[in-house]
Amino acid sequence: MKHKRSLIKSDNFQAIMMILPFLIGFILFSYVPIIYILRYAFTDYSGFGKANYTGLANFVRVFQRDPDFWQSLANTVILAVGKLAVEIPLALLLAVLLNKKVKGLGFFRVTLFMPTIISAAIIGLIFSLLFSPFNGMINGILQTVGLITKPINFFDTKWKAMLILGIASVWQNYGINMIFFLMALQSIPQEIYDCASIDGATGLKRFFKITLPMIAPIFQSILLMAIVGSLKVCDLVISLTNGQPGGSTEVVMTYIYKSFFGKSGRNIEIGYASSMALITAIFLALVTFVYLKITKKLKEYEA
Repeated sequence: MKHKRSLIKSDNFQAIMMILPFLIGFILFSYVPIIYILRYAFTDYSGFGKANYTGLANFVRVFQRDPDFWQSLANTVILAVGKLAVEIPLALLLAVLLNKKVKGLGFFRVTLFMPTIISAAIIGLIFSLLFSPFNGMINGILQTVGLITKPINFFDTKWKAMLILGIASVWQNYGINMIFFLMALQSIPQEIYDCASIDGATGLKRFFKITLPMIAPIFQSILLMAIVGSLKVCDLVISLTNGQPGGSTEVVMTYIYKSFFGKSGRNIEIGYASSMALITAIFLALVTFVYLKITKKLKEYEA
């Protein structure tokens, strides 16, 4: 009995030691920044000298005197909704096609997944060169086929630049969602499809009556991660448009980043940036809460 207890203690110790590095990293890079933000959100602090406590002044400024913050938040929501309306159906469609047992599909799986592992900075550079008004490949193709006579400046207006951002973001992220959907599809027992074939179910009927209900729980998780990830987009915007033209494509994370580090000619305002980060975190939490509530009610309705 004592030997058994010693073995259990030894196993528990080994398990703790194995997860300890990841636990330390999680605390350092998750909870410590949160404490840092909470500490300075109620202060006037520029990174130098003493942080002066200002109470709710930063939050009053956000809600009453900073329309640019709300514009960046609106841009974030618009970009997220627009890209997800394309990204999720595209990822699911490709996953269904790649789930076929056809020789050579492994090559296409790897190829379609490749954009996911490319740095956002590189993707931003690629798309800025593709859509460049001067010697850009897209303008060159359009002029060659005769659709335009002079180059188009894709970054001179907000909505054209937002469209390019959406295309680049879809190209960057559809691959990982495709893999998640592919894993979900491969978890469905083949016997269910065989039974449906015997009953005369067609391809579309099988998809809507069998495939979608079977992957619904995983679909919920994939969509939630995609929503939160889209609302936190930052590096792609900085590398592709950097908020241009005239800051009209600024998203909330780039706006906070530039205030925090004093980029694009702004003053370093760590206290104010911390308050904006806190408001954004609350917004993300609310979006997640509403999404989970809606999906829960849908499940109850279907049941």
